[in-house]
Amino acid sequence: MEMFIENRSKFNFSETVEQITNAAQTALWKIPHIHDLKETLKKSELDVLPVKVLEMCKPSLSYRILSKDSEKIFASMMPCRISVYQKEDGVTYISRMNAKALAGTLQGESAEVMTKAFNEMEAVIAPFLYTQP
Repeated sequence: MEMFIENRSKFNFSETVEQITNAAQTALWKIPHIHDLKETLKKSELDVLPVKVLEMCKPSLSYRILSKDSEKIFASMMPCRISVYQKEDGVTYISRMNAKALAGTLQGESAEVMTKAFNEMEAVIAPFLYTQP
């Protein structure tokens, strides 16, 4: 199973970021920060195509990890992230870590939380993914 997933978006770059942001908030996910990597690199006089990384957090799931010392080791993977970027083909893509694959290597609370977070995030972005017939 792949550790990262990439799909084409049905929308252009700006629309994809906006649609995911709105859908996440509707699904009770918080977006504490959006990293604009194009702008960050521009400050170093480097130019890349648009790339934004959306940090996503669902407090009820985060709590299940952060409230237990035995689970805090997984805090380095929090918050969950979804990347939206444009490639040279002009198409916008959505990528994310396959937390479900990682969860399959774990047990207990962490495995359950990672699987639930992955499934919920997939439901948030599913309407924006281009799927070929």
